[in-house]
Amino acid sequence: MVNEKSQLISRLEEFLDLVLTVSAFVAAYFIKRDFLPVEFRGLATEPNYSMILLMVIISWYVVFTGFYRYGSYRSMPLGKIIGNVFTCVLMGFLFLTLGMYLFKITDVSRSMLLIFVSLDFFFLAGTRVAVFYFLRSIREQGYNTRSVVVIGTKERAKDVLTAVWSRHGSGYRIIGCLDTDLRSVGREVVPGVRVIDTISHLESVLKRHVVDELIVAMPVKLIPGAARLVALAENMGVSVRIIPDWQLHALMYEPAIAKVHFENFLDIPTMALHMAPPELGAMMIKHLFDYVVSAVLLVLTSPFFIVTALAVKLSSKGPVFFAQERVSIHGRVFRLYKFRTMVDNADALLDGLKPLNESDGPVFKITKDPRIIPYLGTFLRKTGLDELPQLINVLKGEMSLIGPRPPIPSEVEKYEIWQRRRLSMKPGLSCTWQVSPRRNDISFEGWMRMDLDYIDNWSVWLDCKIFFLTVRTVLFGSGR
Repeated sequence: MVNEKSQLISRLEEFLDLVLTVSAFVAAYFIKRDFLPVEFRGLATEPNYSMILLMVIISWYVVFTGFYRYGSYRSMPLGKIIGNVFTCVLMGFLFLTLGMYLFKITDVSRSMLLIFVSLDFFFLAGTRVAVFYFLRSIREQGYNTRSVVVIGTKERAKDVLTAVWSRHGSGYRIIGCLDTDLRSVGREVVPGVRVIDTISHLESVLKRHVVDELIVAMPVKLIPGAARLVALAENMGVSVRIIPDWQLHALMYEPAIAKVHFENFLDIPTMALHMAPPELGAMMIKHLFDYVVSAVLLVLTSPFFIVTALAVKLSSKGPVFFAQERVSIHGRVFRLYKFRTMVDNADALLDGLKPLNESDGPVFKITKDPRIIPYLGTFLRKTGLDELPQLINVLKGEMSLIGPRPPIPSEVEKYEIWQRRRLSMKPGLSCTWQVSPRRNDISFEGWMRMDLDYIDNWSVWLDCKIFFLTVRTVLFGSGR
């Protein structure tokens, strides 16, 4: 999910911080009691250090939940993250000191408390530094990145571009800027970033490029039809950030689908409209389910893979697997794998069959496709078992087990604006359409609306329901 700090994730971070703090206290206790030089070693039996530990847990919990801000590793600089940790440990120590004063607890080892506070800062800061550099490393390798188009070319836009450039590990990639003046197209706004088009051509820009976010970095009153442009991005499933200019009332736009948040973007306050499924915590469960179940299924179905590979090889000339370019989130292209169920030159025969197309949209579908390998190809397609190699795509993170089916690029080029929003979620091996009764009779528009309904009403339970219905579909062979 685009919004990186859901309530569940914050609670998990708080729990981890408490575990680290307790670990630091226990370690400090044993270091002071057993491992310091003889002249500094040892602890008295009074006060009861179990009671002190309880006060530490309460004090640090108050700080973590009430004062500490769990910001995004993507948008916050490392220095600020470490500074927040230092402030957190200091406030926790002040609360602990106040508690000991109120309860008249004396004779607590000062050296033990100093060791504890030092270890706590080291544990908390060290964990964050490790996570920070790990996330930066994978983003620099091209993973977990977000592609951005900036509307504007003046100082406000330059501030955004400079912030992104100074945080190269944030994972944001600037595609270019849009301006109102056609004469500025091609001009360099900052080194390495140019004006790629005018704002009036936003629709074609979003179709030509992979765009995850649109950042409005100019006064909205200067943008002709600003509300229409925001609505366009919303309908295409692209998130929008608006750098406040205190003229937001001029936008006069109420999102129909998006959720509005006020967020920090690389230390720049923004208003964000996100077109993504609900909570990150639930999405994490979905991703974990994808990786675990796909790995297990690959192991369990490995004998079937071997038998099917031999059958495909013996029944028709050509490779065992069929690889084809498909479109993922916001236009990203990847190679999808299936067991080959058609003759090797199936693509070359497509043009001659297009007049027989039974679909009312850009997809091609006929009841008895002559390109299908007799018997074996029909069986694999009817049961959906030809899709099993896509478990490899799921393990690679390119697909999910459940989600809108990935289209081919030529189909996406013919999408209407509202249909492109189905590209705002990771594609799946199975979806609502595939487990629907008489799915082969559903119109193209009906198929699109089913996918959008899935995105708007997504939940873990809905995925579980579709998963088990998919198993039933495979067993009863209702595909085509």
